[in-house]
Amino acid sequence: MNDQPSPSPRRRPGPLMDRLGKLCQDGKESAEYLWQVPHDDDVRQKILGILAEIRTEAAKQGRREMGRIAGELEAAAQASSSPQQVEILQDGFERLVRLWAAAKSGLF
Repeated sequence: MNDQPSPSPRRRPGPLMDRLGKLCQDGKESAEYLWQVPHDDDVRQKILGILAEIRTEAAKQGRREMGRIAGELEAAAQASSSPQQVEILQDGFERLVRLWAAAKSGLF
């Protein structure tokens, strides 16, 4: 009988962060901040800049869906601040992060 515990499974590290992944993560963090401070115009401008960069970087990498989502989020970021608007931004950046991770892992 073997009394030694079995080795614990190792967590597989996520994909290495490239420029597009970093932009998506920065946007997600900024949108989460807006949930707490919804009228911060500087963060809204930062988000618009991040979205423009995501569209450019996604086009370079042939990630059309990510560019489309970024375009939709730009329209949401320009709307008047509301809880619904912030939720749209949070959900959108979460989708961008998941799409980026899936693309980097080779799922699509």
